Amino acid sequence: MDQHSKAEFQQIIQGCRRQDRSSQNALYRLFYPYGMSICIRYTGSESEAISMLNDGFLKVFRHIKQYDTQQPFKPWFRRIVINTAINQIKKDKKFKMEVRMEEAKHLPSEEDILSRIGYKELMEMVQSLSAAYRTVFNMYVIDGFKHQEIADSLGISIATSKSNLVRARARLKEMLAVKLSDPHV
Repeated sequence: MDQHSKAEFQQIIQGCRRQDRSSQNALYRLFYPYGMSICIRYTGSESEAISMLNDGFLKVFRHIKQYDTQQPFKPWFRRIVINTAINQIKKDKKFKMEVRMEEAKHLPSEEDILSRIGYKELMEMVQSLSAAYRTVFNMYVIDGFKHQEIADSLGISIATSKSNLVRARARLKEMLAVKLSDPHV
């Protein structure tokens, strides 16, 4: 970001702090694609992702005065959106599936066929996972949470987090194998 765009961004942030609608709209337009890329991974549909992202933006606007302008905005925004997604999943009580680690040990976890499939197709497969598997997979693999953090955030055991990750990977591997066995791929 050059100095001119940094100054413009700081003006947008200051406008948001004054609850200026045009500044809020500008921030929304700037970060909507990034926010959607996060939310769509945690939901089963685009409409759910839009709703989740809008809730996230409301929290951003409500707490914008807590943002330290000396720090990058994107990580602060990302954390709010991820936490909003997790809270929505917990609120909807979609996260009930618990599987013991012992039950998941027999499932393979190798993933070496990803280079033959596109990002969009992979994200569609992740979205088709159950809410429990999708949430743990996103938090661990994509967002870099540790199993303890996942367990604490979702109110599950560490073993459940680990087993759901193993199952999610196994399910994705099955879907990938089916997809790649199609001669038209």
